[in-house]
Amino acid sequence: MRYLKSSRGKVKIGIAVAVIFLVAIAFLSLQIKEIKVTGNKKYTSEQIENLIFKGSWDRNAIYCIYKDRFQKHEQIPFVEDYKIVFQSPVKVEVIVYEKTVVGYISYMGSYMYFDKDGIIVESSNGELPGIPKIVGLKYGHIALHQPLPVENGRIFNEILTLTQLLSTHGILVDQIQYDTRGDATLMMEGIKVFLGSNDQMNGKISELNDQLPVLKGLKGTLYLDTYDEAETVTSYRFVKDK
Repeated sequence: MRYLKSSRGKVKIGIAVAVIFLVAIAFLSLQIKEIKVTGNKKYTSEQIENLIFKGSWDRNAIYCIYKDRFQKHEQIPFVEDYKIVFQSPVKVEVIVYEKTVVGYISYMGSYMYFDKDGIIVESSNGELPGIPKIVGLKYGHIALHQPLPVENGRIFNEILTLTQLLSTHGILVDQIQYDTRGDATLMMEGIKVFLGSNDQMNGKISELNDQLPVLKGLKGTLYLDTYDEAETVTSYRFVKDK
């Protein structure tokens, strides 16, 4: 009887070990097959996928959960953080939280990108498409993750307002230049657009958007600094280059 009980015990233990082993193999063989990326604008979904899931182990569901919960996330330029959400054992969604960037300046051979508060959030050797270069600002020593040291801190609110309006209308500019008075000039496709002060900027950019089809292919300067929304007739001019 004791021999039978001992044999039965060993069989049960063997079955339990086998089940655990098979379950472990099943879990370890679970590979993520579908990856959906959301919240990304500066990177394509394929780029984000390749930056986070670099090898076969990264695509293993169990290891992915462990890595996401207990290890530091991959450091991706212009990305604040990301979150991996499992929709099934083989399907995940990667939610990307990008850094807010309104412009960049050229400094000591690098491109320094700053946010709406003037904080330098990233340094890069390349230019990021869709982000305007800001020139004319006076500043001292620049450090990453520190405010851009300019005399007039309000300039960043004006830059934010301007870049948001340009983005809303889908207007791409190469450069935004500020003079000593804080007046802005846009550089785009052979056209200079002198905007002047930040007053009535919404109307100025709306007017620019209406005029762009007419100005296509021309070279010169559009003076919108005299724009007045109270006027019923055109209050600005375009001067062609000689």
